[in-house]
Amino acid sequence: MEKLDGRKLDHKTREAIRIRAVQRIEAGESPEVIASTLGFHRSCVYDWIARYRDGGIEALRAKPIPGATPKLNGSQLQWIYKTIIGNNPLQLKFEFALWTRDMVRDLIRRQFDIKLSPVSVGRLLKKLGFTPQKPLHRAYQQNPELVLQWQAQELPKILARAKAEQATLYYADESSVRSDYHTGTTWAIKGKTPVVRQTGSRFKINALSAISPGGQMRFMTYETNLTAEVFCDFLRRLLYQAKKPVYLVVDNHPVHRSQRVRKFIEEAKGKLKLFFLPAYSPELNPDELVWADLKKNISRRILKGKTDLRVRVVSHLRSLQNMPDKVAKFFHHPAVKFIFSMSGSLCTS
Repeated sequence: MEKLDGRKLDHKTREAIRIRAVQRIEAGESPEVIASTLGFHRSCVYDWIARYRDGGIEALRAKPIPGATPKLNGSQLQWIYKTIIGNNPLQLKFEFALWTRDMVRDLIRRQFDIKLSPVSVGRLLKKLGFTPQKPLHRAYQQNPELVLQWQAQELPKILARAKAEQATLYYADESSVRSDYHTGTTWAIKGKTPVVRQTGSRFKINALSAISPGGQMRFMTYETNLTAEVFCDFLRRLLYQAKKPVYLVVDNHPVHRSQRVRKFIEEAKGKLKLFFLPAYSPELNPDELVWADLKKNISRRILKGKTDLRVRVVSHLRSLQNMPDKVAKFFHHPAVKFIFSMSGSLCTS
């Protein structure tokens, strides 16, 4: 479609087009579709969006807008918008995986040789419809029906058996803490929580942990990849001096279902039972919150090397062991609160 020359239209017509276009965008239509439909260049439409979000409908009226001349034009705003929603910062050779004001500021300086303050960048991002958000990490393979079935049918059976045998119920998980782990908020389009895809590694520490609704916690670190022998070593420690049977809920990692682990459970002669979460459902495991708490603490520290990372990981996990009330509160998280409400007397195990 031939682009429309807005300069040939009278002020009132241009004003009506701008206002109607922004109203349609606010209602959910794509700026790209609006530009194509109206015959205006896309940079014009993005400029209208920025003006509207800065000054409301009045900013679209056919009259001079007071204030300094914007440093970025509509075409440049369009490039910034598409770059942020379409790229992970790592793809643009930044060292951090989340979009921050300083990173966007550097992006603008690098691309357009225009210098803005962090405050100005924050205002600019809000004009374009971005807000600082915490990204979600969710597996696309998850089956919601199986998740609901596990919550409604399988979990009550596990809890009933544990109560009948007076067993200690644990939820276990393994994780790696990397030196380049990134946490915090990243700027993203309002109403669309971003997903961060990370790559690369420097040095890391592997760990296993298990927590109970009553606030008990066990953990161990290891250097190799997770193997059946490593997991059996963890199970052995979990059973050490245990006066009650141990019920352990884990994910579907192949190691957890390996022949070596099954043999270990048989040799435990009823002291240990393993149960499995639905596939691709880490959010159902309260132990995931242990790793979130740990990584949040580690990510804010300057690490001097792998030994320093290991010391900090072990130190933080030991501190959690000594705070059963905090560990028990992980079961109050909205994603797993249903476990706490169903656990009953197991919470004091």
